[in-house]
Amino acid sequence: MKLSQPHQFTNYTLDLPSHFNPDHMAWFKRQDKGIHTRTEEKKEVPDGLWYKTPQGNIVHMRELKNNAYVSPEDDHHVKIGSKEYFEILFDNNKFKELDADLQSADPLKFEDTKKYPDRIRSTQKSTGLKDACRTAVGKMNGLDLVVACMDFAFIGGSMGSVVGEKISRAIDYSLKHKVPFLMISKSGGARMMEAGFSLMQMAKTSAKLALLSEAKIPYISLLTDPTTGGVTASYAMLGDFNISEPGALIGFAGPRVIRETIGKDLPKGFQSAEFVLEHGFLDFIVDRRQLKAKLTTLLKMLQ
Repeated sequence: MKLSQPHQFTNYTLDLPSHFNPDHMAWFKRQDKGIHTRTEEKKEVPDGLWYKTPQGNIVHMRELKNNAYVSPEDDHHVKIGSKEYFEILFDNNKFKELDADLQSADPLKFEDTKKYPDRIRSTQKSTGLKDACRTAVGKMNGLDLVVACMDFAFIGGSMGSVVGEKISRAIDYSLKHKVPFLMISKSGGARMMEAGFSLMQMAKTSAKLALLSEAKIPYISLLTDPTTGGVTASYAMLGDFNISEPGALIGFAGPRVIRETIGKDLPKGFQSAEFVLEHGFLDFIVDRRQLKAKLTTLLKMLQ
């Protein structure tokens, strides 16, 4: 585009007050030219200090922890493990861990890119966990509670023989001491390295839960993101109350597998907690910030 008249530029001068003294701006001036800080003396921002939500909001980790690991900007529920859930649920984070030293064997001598025992050891070293489930007993707002919580960080929260055994023993503890049982599921399903031994845990845990039902001891199942495969097909869906966190992925096969199998596009929000609730498979969805209070109310109603 051509201008009919040449563009005129005007010089502006900054009209400063008469009492202005340039020396007052000395703090703004660099006294020494160049950067003299040695590389080893430079301070970097520590990793893990900030968290960026899928919506793009940035939250300080301290604020996130104080908000039950839920972003205050967009209510995004950050994926957490047993350590954080125990902090949220147990009074003053005091609890007794059950069967803490159980570890997987290698009955099938399984090997893929590495031997199964080597994979277990490397995962234990990187996560600080013994396996994909921790069980504990403590008090929640003064009420006794047994909690079994899965850790997705340990081989995708996969259900192996140790997971099934720890859940079964936690249920035995509930039966013996007449204490309500809470299961927090977060899993990709059965552990392929244990094949049939993994699938047997579905039947074992379901049978134990039947004993809990006969004894009329409350069992609450909390499904978190993601809960899939054999876990969904067994203990995760057998609660007296099946509840979930907002937006959690809940299903048996993954949406991509189903889409490729049936050759059709899936409904919007398919396998989200909200979709599963709408179709009658959940009792309610609870915000993690209200989880402890809601569970307390629920257990008092069931007493």
